[in-house]
Amino acid sequence: MSIRSGRTGVLVDRRAFLGSLACAVLATPLAAVAQQRSKTWRVGFLSGGARPPDGAPPLPLRQALQELGYVEQQNIVYLGRWADAQQDRLPGLAAELVGLKVDLIVTAGGPAAAAAKQTTSSIPIVLAVVGDADGVGLIESLARPGGNVTGVTDQSVELSAKRLEFLTEAAPRAARIAVLWNADDRGMTLRYREVEKAAQMRHVTVQPLGVREPNDFDTAFAAMTLNRPDALFLVTDALTLLNRKRVIDFALVHRIPAMYEYSFLVQDGGLMSYGANQEDNYRRAASYVDRIFKGATPSALPAERPSRYYLTINLKTAKALGLTIPQSLLLRADQVIE
Repeated sequence: MSIRSGRTGVLVDRRAFLGSLACAVLATPLAAVAQQRSKTWRVGFLSGGARPPDGAPPLPLRQALQELGYVEQQNIVYLGRWADAQQDRLPGLAAELVGLKVDLIVTAGGPAAAAAKQTTSSIPIVLAVVGDADGVGLIESLARPGGNVTGVTDQSVELSAKRLEFLTEAAPRAARIAVLWNADDRGMTLRYREVEKAAQMRHVTVQPLGVREPNDFDTAFAAMTLNRPDALFLVTDALTLLNRKRVIDFALVHRIPAMYEYSFLVQDGGLMSYGANQEDNYRRAASYVDRIFKGATPSALPAERPSRYYLTINLKTAKALGLTIPQSLLLRADQVIE
Protein backbone atom coordinates (compact mmCIF):
# COMPACT_ATOMS: atom_id res chain seq x y z
CA MET A 1 0.00 0.00 0.00
CA SER A 2 1.26 3.51 -0.77
CA ILE A 3 0.39 7.14 -0.07
CA ARG A 4 0.80 10.12 -2.40
CA SER A 5 2.36 13.46 -1.52
CA GLY A 6 0.05 16.25 -2.65
CA ARG A 7 2.97 18.56 -3.65
CA THR A 8 5.44 16.24 -5.34
CA GLY A 9 3.41 13.25 -6.35
CA VAL A 10 6.15 10.99 -4.99
CA LEU A 11 4.97 7.57 -3.88
CA VAL A 12 6.16 6.56 -0.46
CA ASP A 13 5.94 3.06 0.90
CA ARG A 14 3.98 3.14 4.17
CA ARG A 15 6.30 0.71 5.90
CA ALA A 16 9.38 2.67 4.92
CA PHE A 17 7.70 5.89 6.05
CA LEU A 18 6.77 4.49 9.47
CA GLY A 19 10.18 2.92 9.87
CA SER A 20 11.98 6.18 9.16
CA LEU A 21 9.66 7.98 11.55
CA ALA A 22 10.43 5.49 14.35
CA CYS A 23 14.15 5.83 13.73
CA ALA A 24 13.89 9.60 13.94
CA VAL A 25 12.01 9.40 17.25
CA LEU A 26 14.55 7.00 18.74
CA ALA A 27 17.57 8.81 17.40
CA THR A 28 17.22 11.89 19.65
CA PRO A 29 17.32 10.17 23.08
CA LEU A 30 19.97 7.72 21.90
CA ALA A 31 22.09 10.58 20.66
CA ALA A 32 21.63 12.40 23.97
CA VAL A 33 22.70 9.31 25.92
CA ALA A 34 25.71 8.83 23.66
CA GLN A 35 26.70 12.48 24.08
CA GLN A 36 26.42 12.23 27.88
CA ARG A 37 28.60 9.10 27.92
CA SER A 38 31.23 10.60 25.66
CA LYS A 39 31.35 14.04 27.33
CA THR A 40 34.04 14.88 29.84
CA TRP A 41 32.39 16.95 32.56
CA ARG A 42 34.36 19.80 34.12
CA VAL A 43 33.53 20.25 37.81
CA GLY A 44 34.73 23.36 39.60
CA PHE A 45 35.18 23.36 43.37
CA LEU A 46 35.30 26.65 45.29
CA SER A 47 36.12 26.88 48.99
CA GLY A 48 36.98 29.67 51.38
CA GLY A 49 39.21 27.28 53.32
CA ALA A 50 42.77 26.04 52.98
CA ARG A 51 44.02 24.26 49.89
CA PRO A 52 44.59 20.56 50.73
CA PRO A 53 47.99 18.98 50.08
CA ASP A 54 46.71 17.02 47.07
CA GLY A 55 45.02 20.07 45.54
CA ALA A 56 41.85 18.07 44.93
CA PRO A 57 38.24 18.54 46.03
CA PRO A 58 37.16 16.52 49.10
CA LEU A 59 37.52 12.76 48.66
CA PRO A 60 33.91 11.90 49.71
CA LEU A 61 32.61 14.06 46.84
CA ARG A 62 34.88 12.39 44.29
CA GLN A 63 34.22 8.90 45.62
CA ALA A 64 30.46 9.40 45.49
CA LEU A 65 30.66 10.64 41.91
CA GLN A 66 32.84 7.67 40.97
CA GLU A 67 30.18 5.35 42.39
CA LEU A 68 27.70 7.13 40.12
CA GLY A 69 29.83 6.34 37.07
CA TYR A 70 32.11 9.38 36.80
CA VAL A 71 35.73 8.30 36.36
CA GLU A 72 38.39 10.93 36.84
CA GLN A 73 40.33 11.84 33.68
CA GLN A 74 37.88 9.75 31.62
CA ASN A 75 34.51 11.47 31.83
CA ILE A 76 35.11 13.98 34.64
CA VAL A 77 37.87 16.39 35.65
CA TYR A 78 38.08 18.57 38.76
CA LEU A 79 39.27 22.16 38.95
CA GLY A 80 39.62 23.40 42.52
CA ARG A 81 40.19 26.84 43.99
CA TRP A 82 40.74 27.72 47.68
CA ALA A 83 40.85 31.17 49.28
CA ASP A 84 42.80 30.22 52.46
CA ALA A 85 40.31 32.17 54.61
CA GLN A 86 40.83 35.36 52.57
CA GLN A 87 37.29 36.17 51.49
CA ASP A 88 38.35 38.98 49.19
CA ARG A 89 40.00 36.38 46.93
CA LEU A 90 36.78 34.46 46.31
CA PRO A 91 35.31 36.61 43.50
CA GLY A 92 38.53 36.30 41.50
CA LEU A 93 38.72 32.56 42.09
CA ALA A 94 35.09 32.15 41.03
CA ALA A 95 35.85 34.12 37.87
CA GLU A 96 38.78 31.78 37.17
CA LEU A 97 36.50 28.77 37.31
CA VAL A 98 33.98 30.41 35.00
CA GLY A 99 36.82 31.28 32.61
CA LEU A 100 37.87 27.64 32.60
CA LYS A 101 34.38 26.81 31.28
CA VAL A 102 33.37 24.46 34.05
CA ASP A 103 30.00 22.74 33.67
CA LEU A 104 29.13 23.11 37.36
CA ILE A 105 30.58 24.56 40.58
CA VAL A 106 30.43 22.83 43.97
CA THR A 107 30.91 25.24 46.87
CA ALA A 108 32.07 24.92 50.48
CA GLY A 109 31.19 27.85 52.72
CA GLY A 110 28.64 30.62 52.38
CA PRO A 111 31.06 33.29 51.09
CA ALA A 112 32.29 30.89 48.37
CA ALA A 113 28.72 30.16 47.31
CA ALA A 114 27.88 33.88 47.28
CA ALA A 115 30.95 34.66 45.14
CA ALA A 116 30.03 31.93 42.67
CA LYS A 117 26.44 33.14 42.46
CA GLN A 118 27.54 36.73 41.87
CA THR A 119 29.92 35.61 39.14
CA THR A 120 27.56 33.46 37.10
CA SER A 121 23.81 33.11 36.71
CA SER A 122 23.99 30.32 34.13
CA ILE A 123 26.46 27.73 35.45
CA PRO A 124 24.78 25.44 38.02
CA ILE A 125 26.04 25.82 41.60
CA VAL A 126 25.73 22.97 44.11
CA LEU A 127 26.03 23.75 47.82
CA ALA A 128 27.91 21.14 49.85
CA VAL A 129 28.98 22.62 53.20
CA VAL A 130 26.95 25.81 53.46
CA GLY A 131 24.83 26.99 56.38
CA ASP A 132 21.48 28.75 56.18
CA ALA A 133 21.44 29.22 52.41
CA ASP A 134 17.88 30.51 52.56
CA GLY A 135 18.63 32.86 55.47
CA VAL A 136 21.55 34.57 53.69
CA GLY A 137 19.78 34.78 50.32
CA LEU A 138 21.65 32.12 48.34
CA ILE A 139 18.34 30.42 47.57
CA GLU A 140 14.75 31.60 47.78
CA SER A 141 13.60 28.63 49.87
CA LEU A 142 14.35 24.95 50.36
CA ALA A 143 11.38 23.83 48.26
CA ARG A 144 11.94 26.41 45.51
CA PRO A 145 15.61 27.37 45.33
CA GLY A 146 15.17 29.51 42.22
CA GLY A 147 17.99 30.54 39.90
CA ASN A 148 21.07 28.38 39.43
CA VAL A 149 21.79 27.37 43.05
CA THR A 150 20.69 24.29 45.02
CA GLY A 151 22.20 21.56 47.18
CA VAL A 152 22.71 20.75 50.87
CA THR A 153 22.42 23.50 53.47
CA ASP A 154 22.78 23.18 57.22
CA GLN A 155 20.23 24.70 59.59
CA SER A 156 23.07 26.31 61.50
CA VAL A 157 21.03 29.08 63.08
CA GLU A 158 18.59 26.66 64.73
CA LEU A 159 21.44 24.34 65.68
CA SER A 160 23.18 27.08 67.64
CA ALA A 161 20.50 26.91 70.34
CA LYS A 162 20.85 23.13 70.58
CA ARG A 163 24.62 23.38 70.85
CA LEU A 164 24.30 25.90 73.67
CA GLU A 165 21.91 23.54 75.44
CA PHE A 166 24.43 20.70 75.32
CA LEU A 167 27.26 23.00 76.47
CA THR A 168 25.34 24.25 79.51
CA GLU A 169 24.36 20.67 80.34
CA ALA A 170 28.04 19.65 80.30
CA ALA A 171 29.01 22.74 82.31
CA PRO A 172 25.89 23.51 84.39
CA ARG A 173 27.63 26.24 86.43
CA ALA A 174 28.54 28.26 83.35
CA ALA A 175 27.13 31.77 83.76
CA ARG A 176 29.20 33.53 81.10
CA ILE A 177 29.93 32.00 77.70
CA ALA A 178 32.40 33.47 75.22
CA VAL A 179 31.37 33.20 71.56
CA LEU A 180 34.14 33.30 68.98
CA TRP A 181 33.04 33.88 65.38
CA ASN A 182 34.02 35.52 62.11
CA ALA A 183 32.29 38.88 62.27
CA ASP A 184 32.90 39.50 58.55
CA ASP A 185 30.75 36.52 57.56
CA ARG A 186 27.01 37.21 57.50
CA GLY A 187 26.13 33.55 58.01
CA MET A 188 28.40 33.28 61.05
CA THR A 189 26.90 36.44 62.50
CA LEU A 190 23.43 34.88 62.17
CA ARG A 191 24.67 31.96 64.24
CA TYR A 192 26.15 34.30 66.85
CA ARG A 193 22.86 36.16 67.18
CA GLU A 194 21.03 32.88 67.64
CA VAL A 195 23.45 31.95 70.44
CA GLU A 196 22.66 35.32 72.04
CA LYS A 197 18.93 34.58 71.92
CA ALA A 198 19.41 31.10 73.35
CA ALA A 199 21.64 32.50 76.10
CA GLN A 200 18.93 34.94 77.16
CA MET A 201 16.46 32.07 77.41
CA ARG A 202 18.91 30.20 79.64
CA HIS A 203 19.79 33.28 81.71
CA VAL A 204 23.48 33.17 80.85
CA THR A 205 25.67 36.04 79.68
CA VAL A 206 27.43 36.10 76.31
CA GLN A 207 30.94 37.48 75.88
CA PRO A 208 31.13 38.42 72.16
CA LEU A 209 34.50 37.86 70.50
CA GLY A 210 34.23 38.66 66.81
CA VAL A 211 37.34 38.11 64.70
CA ARG A 212 38.12 39.16 61.14
CA GLU A 213 41.72 38.05 60.59
CA PRO A 214 44.29 35.74 62.26
CA ASN A 215 45.77 38.51 64.43
CA ASP A 216 42.36 39.07 66.02
CA PHE A 217 42.60 35.71 67.80
CA ASP A 218 45.35 37.06 70.05
CA THR A 219 43.03 39.92 71.00
CA ALA A 220 40.23 37.45 71.73
CA PHE A 221 42.54 35.29 73.84
CA ALA A 222 43.69 38.35 75.78
CA ALA A 223 40.07 39.29 76.48
CA MET A 224 39.33 35.79 77.79
CA THR A 225 42.49 35.82 79.90
CA LEU A 226 41.48 39.14 81.47
CA ASN A 227 37.86 38.10 81.99
CA ARG A 228 37.79 34.32 82.00
CA PRO A 229 34.53 32.91 80.65
CA ASP A 230 32.94 29.78 82.13
CA ALA A 231 32.64 28.19 78.69
CA LEU A 232 33.43 28.84 75.04
CA PHE A 233 31.39 28.44 71.85
CA LEU A 234 33.31 28.36 68.56
CA VAL A 235 31.35 29.17 65.38
CA THR A 236 33.00 27.35 62.49
CA ASP A 237 34.02 28.93 59.20
CA ALA A 238 37.17 28.99 57.06
CA LEU A 239 38.90 31.55 59.30
CA THR A 240 38.19 29.83 62.62
CA LEU A 241 39.04 26.44 61.11
CA LEU A 242 42.47 27.63 60.01
CA ASN A 243 43.07 28.80 63.60
CA ARG A 244 41.35 25.89 65.34
CA LYS A 245 44.48 24.49 66.99
CA ARG A 246 45.12 27.83 68.69
CA VAL A 247 41.55 27.87 70.01
CA ILE A 248 41.60 24.25 71.20
CA ASP A 249 44.97 24.69 72.89
CA PHE A 250 43.86 27.92 74.60
CA ALA A 251 40.72 26.24 75.95
CA LEU A 252 42.76 23.33 77.32
CA VAL A 253 45.44 25.48 78.94
CA HIS A 254 42.85 27.72 80.60
CA ARG A 255 40.52 24.79 81.40
CA ILE A 256 37.55 26.27 79.56
CA PRO A 257 34.85 23.81 78.39
CA ALA A 258 34.13 24.47 74.72
CA MET A 259 31.48 23.55 72.18
CA TYR A 260 32.44 23.06 68.52
CA GLU A 261 30.28 22.40 65.49
CA TYR A 262 31.92 19.38 63.85
CA SER A 263 33.28 16.11 65.21
CA PHE A 264 36.72 16.43 63.61
CA LEU A 265 37.37 19.36 65.96
CA VAL A 266 36.66 17.05 68.90
CA GLN A 267 38.97 14.45 67.41
CA ASP A 268 41.59 17.22 67.32
CA GLY A 269 41.18 17.70 71.08
CA GLY A 270 38.03 19.79 71.47
CA LEU A 271 35.59 18.89 74.25
CA MET A 272 32.32 18.37 72.35
CA SER A 273 30.48 19.04 69.10
CA TYR A 274 27.04 18.76 67.62
CA GLY A 275 26.51 18.91 63.89
CA ALA A 276 26.16 17.15 60.58
CA ASN A 277 28.75 14.82 59.10
CA GLN A 278 30.55 16.80 56.40
CA GLU A 279 31.41 13.65 54.45
CA ASP A 280 27.69 12.86 54.21
CA ASN A 281 27.07 16.39 52.94
CA TYR A 282 29.59 15.95 50.13
CA ARG A 283 28.04 12.63 49.15
CA ARG A 284 24.60 14.25 48.99
CA ALA A 285 26.08 17.07 46.91
CA ALA A 286 27.38 14.44 44.46
CA SER A 287 23.81 13.27 43.84
CA TYR A 288 22.87 16.83 42.87
CA VAL A 289 25.80 16.98 40.46
CA ASP A 290 24.69 13.71 38.87
CA ARG A 291 21.07 14.80 38.45
CA ILE A 292 22.08 18.11 36.92
CA PHE A 293 24.43 16.39 34.47
CA LYS A 294 21.51 14.15 33.51
CA GLY A 295 19.38 17.13 32.60
CA ALA A 296 17.80 18.50 35.80
CA THR A 297 17.89 22.24 36.40
CA PRO A 298 18.95 23.58 39.83
CA SER A 299 15.75 25.55 40.28
CA ALA A 300 13.76 22.31 39.93
CA LEU A 301 15.78 20.47 42.60
CA PRO A 302 14.68 21.33 46.15
CA ALA A 303 17.55 22.03 48.53
CA GLU A 304 17.77 19.72 51.52
CA ARG A 305 18.91 19.66 55.12
CA PRO A 306 21.35 17.03 56.43
CA SER A 307 19.37 13.99 57.50
CA ARG A 308 21.11 13.60 60.87
CA TYR A 309 23.18 15.48 63.43
CA TYR A 310 25.78 13.92 65.72
CA LEU A 311 26.80 14.64 69.29
CA THR A 312 30.48 13.85 69.94
CA ILE A 313 32.22 14.08 73.32
CA ASN A 314 35.92 13.75 74.12
CA LEU A 315 36.26 12.25 77.63
CA LYS A 316 40.04 12.60 77.55
CA THR A 317 39.64 16.35 77.12
CA ALA A 318 36.94 16.45 79.81
CA LYS A 319 39.36 14.80 82.24
CA ALA A 320 42.09 17.32 81.36
CA LEU A 321 39.61 20.12 82.08
CA GLY A 322 38.62 18.56 85.41
CA LEU A 323 35.07 18.23 84.08
CA THR A 324 32.66 15.37 84.74
CA ILE A 325 30.23 14.89 81.86
CA PRO A 326 26.74 13.95 83.13
CA GLN A 327 25.75 10.38 82.37
CA SER A 328 22.51 11.62 80.81
CA LEU A 329 24.56 13.53 78.21
CA LEU A 330 26.91 10.61 77.54
CA LEU A 331 23.94 8.37 76.81
CA ARG A 332 22.77 10.81 74.14
CA ALA A 333 26.19 10.99 72.47
CA ASP A 334 26.69 9.36 69.08
CA GLN A 335 30.43 9.11 69.63
CA VAL A 336 32.47 9.16 72.84
CA ILE A 337 36.25 9.52 72.51
CA GLU A 338 38.13 8.01 75.48
